[in-house]
Amino acid sequence: MSATFRLPASARTWTIADARVPTPLLDKTIGGDGSRTPEVVIADHDGLVAVDIAIVDGRIDRISSAGVLPVTGPVLQRPGLVLPCFVDAHTHIDKGHIWPRAPNPDGSFEGALATVPVDRAAHWTANDVATRMEFSLRAAYAHGTRAIRTHLDSALGQTRISWPVFAETRERWRGRIELQASPLFGIDLALDDAHMHDIADMVGEFGHCFGAVTYPGPALRPGLDRLFRLAADRGFELDFHADETNDPAVNTLAVIAETALAFGFPQRILVGHCCSLALMDPDTMRRTIDLVARAGLSVVSLPLCNMYLQDRDKLQRTPRWRGVTAIKELRAAGVPVMIASDNTRDPFYAYGDLDMLEVWREGTRIAHLDHPVGPWADIVAATPATALGLDRPGRIRVGDPADLVILPARSLSELLARPRQDRIVIRSGRPIDTALPAYAQLDHLEGLAP
Repeated sequence: MSATFRLPASARTWTIADARVPTPLLDKTIGGDGSRTPEVVIADHDGLVAVDIAIVDGRIDRISSAGVLPVTGPVLQRPGLVLPCFVDAHTHIDKGHIWPRAPNPDGSFEGALATVPVDRAAHWTANDVATRMEFSLRAAYAHGTRAIRTHLDSALGQTRISWPVFAETRERWRGRIELQASPLFGIDLALDDAHMHDIADMVGEFGHCFGAVTYPGPALRPGLDRLFRLAADRGFELDFHADETNDPAVNTLAVIAETALAFGFPQRILVGHCCSLALMDPDTMRRTIDLVARAGLSVVSLPLCNMYLQDRDKLQRTPRWRGVTAIKELRAAGVPVMIASDNTRDPFYAYGDLDMLEVWREGTRIAHLDHPVGPWADIVAATPATALGLDRPGRIRVGDPADLVILPARSLSELLARPRQDRIVIRSGRPIDTALPAYAQLDHLEGLAP
């Protein structure tokens, strides 16, 4: 199979034959009439299912066990693995790709916190933000992502620049990538009336999600109370950055859960990072996870960024831990967990390209999401689709647009063993151009030329 697969322009009907799909990414009712097909065969120990997928007029018309029903139209035979397009639940496309002019001086979290505001004040005009957002989305689209939530720096005057830019970008990308946004500011600012008025108006006009960065201090509980109350009044969802630290004494995640329970908050709540949870003593971890489960929170881990920042020592000591949260323990308690890209080529993470396949591959290695790999396949599509409240479930389902990623790998071991630029991305039943944008296309922005 070639990544340059060509489908005749006249083909209204075509078939992907004898494909392998991870069980968690296949809708449970896979018969063409909505009933379960009893002949589905598990292909290997990772739980791959062998199926034929018929596509008609850009939608998935039928899913059947491989070879059971006759195929129609052009046939892509034994393509390897087929996945639904990815859902990236936690990104920062407003600050992506500023690394050439704003490198982190030492790779530390503190270095990132000090570097970004300087670059933001000097460069983040509407044109600068819009151009970098566009570049990021072009890469994500080529990699096979169909939905993204981004956090937008929303302090001081940047709110009035970035939110309108986001709204214009969302309209421009409608039908290709579904975009959501959540404001990013420190919990102390939740007690600032003028700031909250600005943010609430922007979210009310351009988004549906509220949130902040939480950290210990006198503003934590009153700030959370203010955010929850305002979100409840306006029908906003909530999205927090929490406990991005290796200090096990920091546990704002528990306070978020307690506040959600006290409010009986009806909307979805997503919490990112939660790094310190993995370093807490077993009893504190269990109590916190129980609170999170009872409060109905979902948790997104950012394995690449957190491994980059956490436990980085200025004396160049080798890091002693991987930075990720307690993913397995959360999931065992029934908490929806997922992984996402986070930052790309900025002071918080020097690398990355909004490639969810890379995030899955490296997240599997970092957090040992394997043996078997298959049950974890939902963390890059199905679980984040639910956490973001998307209309489609993040699974391959009859009746949905044929938005698929096809990869020439016969097993999950082959899939995750190497980078996969040989993928075919199908959107609404047609292969798209998967060429990635060249970094030189950002050179005209001040300070971004090498």
